[in-house]
Amino acid sequence: MVLALLQSPPGFSPIDRTNEAASNQAANLAPHATPPTVTPLERLPLDKIKLPAGFKAEVYSFGHPGGRTMAIGSNGTIFMGTRQLGRVYAITNRDGKREVKVLLQGLTQPNGIVVKDGALYVLAINRVFRYDDIENKLDNPGPGVELTDKFNLPTEIHHNWKYVDFGPDGKLYVQIGSNCNICEVNPGIHGQIRRYNLDGTGMEIVARGVRNTVGFDWHPVTKELWFTDNGRDWAGNAGPEDELNRVATGQEGAFYGFPYCHAQGIPDPDIRKPNACAGVTLPAALTGPHSAGLGIKFYTGNMFPQSYRNVAFIARHGSWNREQEFGFDVVVARINGGRARIEPFMTGLLDEKTNMFYGRPSYVLQLADGSLLVSDETNGAIYRITYQAR
Repeated sequence: MVLALLQSPPGFSPIDRTNEAASNQAANLAPHATPPTVTPLERLPLDKIKLPAGFKAEVYSFGHPGGRTMAIGSNGTIFMGTRQLGRVYAITNRDGKREVKVLLQGLTQPNGIVVKDGALYVLAINRVFRYDDIENKLDNPGPGVELTDKFNLPTEIHHNWKYVDFGPDGKLYVQIGSNCNICEVNPGIHGQIRRYNLDGTGMEIVARGVRNTVGFDWHPVTKELWFTDNGRDWAGNAGPEDELNRVATGQEGAFYGFPYCHAQGIPDPDIRKPNACAGVTLPAALTGPHSAGLGIKFYTGNMFPQSYRNVAFIARHGSWNREQEFGFDVVVARINGGRARIEPFMTGLLDEKTNMFYGRPSYVLQLADGSLLVSDETNGAIYRITYQAR
């Protein structure tokens, strides 16, 4: 039997390639590698980027390979986490130029970074560090204060590169991904969003049945938590589509379907149970097949037109488990109650005719002046989006 000859990617369970759609895909598909080298300024795909009228993209910084997540200190330092290279970068302004420094290295997928009260928190799978007064210690951050034991995070690497942020309640929200592509998980350990006190005590589960969210933010008005969620692989080109979800007020701990129910009510073909979608909180919007939505931020600035106020910007990292590529862009989600409408915003990095991509938007970050930063993991760059009325 042909399927017996196929090897699953690392971390995938044996069930991942057991259906016909998966076997048709498997021959030519593999995750896109992240280049570990610097992309020179002249090779950055700035000329490919397309934006609505009045918006402009420029290179904010480059020379930080694999940079994904972004956080900003009170003095303007941009911190960047990585997934594959084990680094945390610091980007500063000096004499009108931006300098990139490898702040930390040798960590296991330190994607989870956030700054609060002058301290940089770094989450690398199950290890948690706090670096106090970090912007005054960029040349020598020291070993930091390790909080690993108090947070008690699972050690599995698969889908456990972190996204973290502080909520309106002052608590630290932490993603715990599933430890497989598609399998039954321990609902007390995997496939969830948690929150903690700053010292790692008082853990609560905010959302369950979440396959892999690596981006969330709070609506500026309602203060409700919204999060992207990456759907399962090896179930065909059409999806199930990735999701944008909301944790409604008073619904903390709700179940979002994984692994039994996907998208707007599609039972999983491999992990089956009766009435698979009963009691599942369905998404506010679908974000496309294998689009890999990562960073999400609600816009609260004054630079962009008023029509973008309280709109969520979502970086879609782009597909790999799909024969015709999809995503590689930034979209906006216009919220209407518990629903959302997805619209294009930053496009051009995917050439649909040649099925080639030129960059992978990963996270978004709003600056104090109202401009928007977009990180590009493939090119190790950050683009700054500005607006000027014509």
